[in-house]
Amino acid sequence: MDEINLKQLTLAVRTIAEEKNLPEDVVMSVIEQAIAAAWRRDNGERDQEVRSELNVNDGTAKVYVGREVVESVGSDAHELSLEEARKVKPDAEIGDIIEESHEVTSFGRVAAQTAKQVVLQRLREAEREVVLGEYEDKIGTVVNGTVQRVEPRVVRVEVGKANGIIPQSEQIQGEYYNVGSRIKVYIKDIERENRGPQLILSRGNEEFIEYLFRQEVPELESGAVEIKAIAREAGRRTKLAVASTVPGVDPVGTFVGGHGTRVQAVMNEVGDQEKIDIVTYDENTEQFIKNALSPAEVQKVDIKEADKRATVYVTEDQQSIAIGRGGQNVRLASRLTGYELDIEQAQPAAQKAADKAPRKNIEDSLFSAIEESKDGE
Repeated sequence: MDEINLKQLTLAVRTIAEEKNLPEDVVMSVIEQAIAAAWRRDNGERDQEVRSELNVNDGTAKVYVGREVVESVGSDAHELSLEEARKVKPDAEIGDIIEESHEVTSFGRVAAQTAKQVVLQRLREAEREVVLGEYEDKIGTVVNGTVQRVEPRVVRVEVGKANGIIPQSEQIQGEYYNVGSRIKVYIKDIERENRGPQLILSRGNEEFIEYLFRQEVPELESGAVEIKAIAREAGRRTKLAVASTVPGVDPVGTFVGGHGTRVQAVMNEVGDQEKIDIVTYDENTEQFIKNALSPAEVQKVDIKEADKRATVYVTEDQQSIAIGRGGQNVRLASRLTGYELDIEQAQPAAQKAADKAPRKNIEDSLFSAIEESKDGE
């Protein structure tokens, strides 16, 4: 089909609409855009204002070229003078857009190809819009998907009828994705960028962990326990602050499960290399900061409420645990509590006393011991 046959096109509208499960008016507008693009290709200039109307009844099309009425014409393709405009429309004013219509009968080969490309591209976009429309209400849920393609920066995943991407920032570090494997993904957003709508998926965000725990901890649904905060570095470590609303219910134990079965089920999904710390939330900020730095043991905490900072004192042997590998433990605890935490070494009381005692005491006592032994002789 090098020449566009308009009668065939009008017949095609209905067929395409049925096949692609799209509304007819969407298909119509796609084809009209294609006709306008093809006409512009053959007869116009690149950025001219061109729209077209397809008449389904007799299979004809009209193209309308819009030009703005200006005082002095810079470009004939886009502008026309007031006197020219008034020949077409007697009451035309500066700033009006005057449209001239052209009958369309056929197109040249290149224009026909242009039209074909436009139709295919726009139909794909329209189709994706319809499919993604079904996912609008699934944002914030976790679904099963199949890995389709693994690229350097994104992983493409098929989710039901739609395709989505997991950007690098939403992946779990160190996780390998095999084409064809089934994975759970969190539906984060639908991005409508210039390249058509895109389903953004995640496995690396906090909400993904929360969703997995919801599957394992029925007490979350009943409201007996709740997640107060989550801080996560996907693939490395996650900290959860949990609390219970029912007296006598141990929140940490509820999340860990008997023999650690619940937390293990979550780790099986995100990978065993990701450690999950579950700590007790506390209304008392100092106690909460102490809990958040677990497994390190904290001596005391000085809080500067105005700066949202706190200095945490730990013994020498606990310092590296509190900071964690690469500063990870203190970083996650800071995010969990909302306070910037500085780790300082606390000196034990005995050490302090020894430091204060003057050195010469030892020598004095040594001399006096010698003196005494002399006296005794």
